[in-house]
Amino acid sequence: MPTPTLTWAQLRDVKCAELEGAADGWGRSSNRADVARDRIEQQLLTGLRDTQEGEAAQAAVARLRQLGRNFQYVYTECGLLRTTLNSLAHEMRTQQRALTEALEDAAALKFTVHANGSVTYPAGGEGLVDGAPLRGGTASSGGATGLTPPSGLVAPNPHAAKAQDIADRLCGAVRSAAEIDWRYAGILRRLKAEEGLKVPASTWKDAAGDAAEVRDAAGAYLKDAIPHDASPEARRDWWAGLTQEQREEYLAVYPDQIGNLDGIPALVRDAANRDNLQLLIGKLEGRDDERSMTQLAGLREIDRQLGAAPKPGEPPMLLLGISDEGNGRAIVSYGNPDTSKNVATYVPGLNTSLDEDFAKNDLKRARDTALATRDIDPSSAMVAWLGYDAPQLLDGRDSLAVMGNEKAETGGRSLNSFMGGLVATNDNDDPHMVAVGHSYGSRTVGAATQQGGGIPAVDDIVLVGSPGVGVDHADDLRVGKGHVFVGAADNDLVTKVPSKLQGNMGAAAGPVGYIVGGLLDRGDDDLWFGKDPASEAFGARRFRTDAGPSVVAGGFDAHSLYFDRSRADSVSSDSIALIAAGKAGKIKVEEPR
Repeated sequence: MPTPTLTWAQLRDVKCAELEGAADGWGRSSNRADVARDRIEQQLLTGLRDTQEGEAAQAAVARLRQLGRNFQYVYTECGLLRTTLNSLAHEMRTQQRALTEALEDAAALKFTVHANGSVTYPAGGEGLVDGAPLRGGTASSGGATGLTPPSGLVAPNPHAAKAQDIADRLCGAVRSAAEIDWRYAGILRRLKAEEGLKVPASTWKDAAGDAAEVRDAAGAYLKDAIPHDASPEARRDWWAGLTQEQREEYLAVYPDQIGNLDGIPALVRDAANRDNLQLLIGKLEGRDDERSMTQLAGLREIDRQLGAAPKPGEPPMLLLGISDEGNGRAIVSYGNPDTSKNVATYVPGLNTSLDEDFAKNDLKRARDTALATRDIDPSSAMVAWLGYDAPQLLDGRDSLAVMGNEKAETGGRSLNSFMGGLVATNDNDDPHMVAVGHSYGSRTVGAATQQGGGIPAVDDIVLVGSPGVGVDHADDLRVGKGHVFVGAADNDLVTKVPSKLQGNMGAAAGPVGYIVGGLLDRGDDDLWFGKDPASEAFGARRFRTDAGPSVVAGGFDAHSLYFDRSRADSVSSDSIALIAAGKAGKIKVEEPR
């Protein structure tokens, strides 16, 4: 850092209000860009798609989408400029206060503060020999000058230490202000866009870097106030208590944190995550490692779906969480969970990660279930929740995790936090909440029920394709056995994995071995993670499912068909929709095993 040339007089005269005024101007530009983007996406694109067809219409849609992305970029960058200037004013004002307090102390003591920051103090005290006042002097932060070092016969001037303290405080404020000025000048120089009307992927990559730099700089100004360790209810109240300007700044600078903070309203999370999605795409763009490329494909597919016009009668698609943490995080709701009476959360399991398969297939399961549920009760929403690292069967680093409880326990804590956030922001007096666990996701749901007071406000639990949930009876899931529903296809081997005792031979051959070991199940009702949820001993309500293709005909396909509404026999997906809509009395039941 270059040697600062700032003086205390210049620091005193800095007009922080003018910096904040400039920040307000950038904020207005950011808001105008946001309004323009919304108008394009909510009005122009929708109207064009609904009324026009052909190549010209398609070309117009493509141009409007590009314009919308440009406005999104303007919104992001102007928001970053606003926060940078506000944060600069905040830090400078802190140093001004320190300077003012030092100057006021000097004036009260009748000390003289010089332009170079040195402080002259008067004579004072009494000499030990003649009793005469000790001479005054000048203190500076680099050391006191004009002082006679005390000896056994000379007492120090009582003003000297006070003058030295004031000089040090003056110097500290000026040095800190110079560092702040130098640091923010660099940030502001780098906050600039490429020329032209198109915002390419490389520009979003730069925007991701800009956001990270501003986040680092604005830590004391914004980040430290985010209630990460608070309850979902406290976070909801914190957000409600912010001014509109404060909310806009948090959304511009910390979309990743606001968008993934349980207890923040769904529409706010969606807006934050849509912006963070673009920053993540820019961050991963151009990387050639397998993890980045896999996640980038998933992010792009989610982005494509968010940009597509919903068909008439379809629920809105809200992005409630997105992150590249671990194997990736993505939480998507079909329908607004804050306004819906019925809210179901689907937890996927084995082999699920933020990739193109999740974005296409797992999201389709949630979307199809939402459509079926809304046909029963329009006040319904379905959430696909990938808020944890599910075990990856063929991942050499992680392949044995499917046999353990650690990921389920960790995921269960995150699921409880998320469900607590849904309850905190729901507008209904008594919403109907459902947790749906598929495959290892059912084990994660089971783990969530055993932590704290169980899954917040959940009324019903649905378990499909389950290898066990970690408990031996439906009553242990804390919703009452009459509110636990199980679907287990006859040809789904995952629902027949042997108990740990039985599975020793299969486990020795690895995860595939222990699943195939299900063919050797001795016929009792113990599975890898406890009692078979479809067994009579477990005590849940089993609903009918299609048997699915045999292992010979379809491999493990039977494990993935519980949500499939395209099959001739959609009895399983119908039952899930009825339970999610609060109409469990209408499901078609089946005898337990």
